Amino acid sequence: MSDLLPLDSEFAPIEAPTLRGRVEARHDAEEVFDALASDLMGQALHCVGKYGEFHLALSGGKTPFPFYEKLMIDPRFRAIPWASTHLWMVDERRIGFDNDLNNYKHINEILVEHSGIPAENVHPMPVEDATPDVTYERALREALGRRPQMQQRLDFVLLGMGDNGHTASLFPHTQVLKVRDRMVGLCEGPTVTPPPRITLTYPTLNAARFIAVLVMGAAKGPMLKRVASAKDTYEELPILGIEPIGGDMRWYLDRAACDAAR
Repeated sequence: MSDLLPLDSEFAPIEAPTLRGRVEARHDAEEVFDALASDLMGQALHCVGKYGEFHLALSGGKTPFPFYEKLMIDPRFRAIPWASTHLWMVDERRIGFDNDLNNYKHINEILVEHSGIPAENVHPMPVEDATPDVTYERALREALGRRPQMQQRLDFVLLGMGDNGHTASLFPHTQVLKVRDRMVGLCEGPTVTPPPRITLTYPTLNAARFIAVLVMGAAKGPMLKRVASAKDTYEELPILGIEPIGGDMRWYLDRAACDAAR
């Protein structure tokens, strides 16, 4: 009998798509979360050691919420310096904090309430403001402006990718994709899943020190394959507009997504 593993074995090598940046492909969600958590903790400790604080921007959604739970319960990641962390939102729907579609509602319940992060370091998007983008940009500029020159940027941004190629709340063929002079923008239109959104813009995201893109599940495979082909524009697939300037970009993929992207 051959000692070789069958090609469909869960232990067979993972054939990951070729994407901009570095690809971290793992067999299942737990392994993906382990890799992502290790990188997040490493970046956090480095930034706190060098700059005294860590600026982290998180996305909402069914994929990252279990990851946030892992950060709270896995003893291997207790060294994350939450007391010196500023927590920002990548994007938000313009709905109240009591609505289940509000990203911060879940992040607060899963992470903020259990991490020990100081209340003054938590920055939910002001969804009820008349001009939430202006208010949030002011807060970002004030907080990051206290850092040394050339370091006035987010340290770690966690993104996802929708079935239509959107990331953050940067949706296909929307005006916010063209914004180059603002840190925060508004997104609405026929391609946007309601309700209207608030989002960090390309300049803010691309300036980050570390950009992590978490994509899992076979349903994301076809879009990953399309992204890897690089035949579309960023207006068609906004994830293609993520092009870090002086920072790292890493994709965290599971086997199911990779297999479906072949």
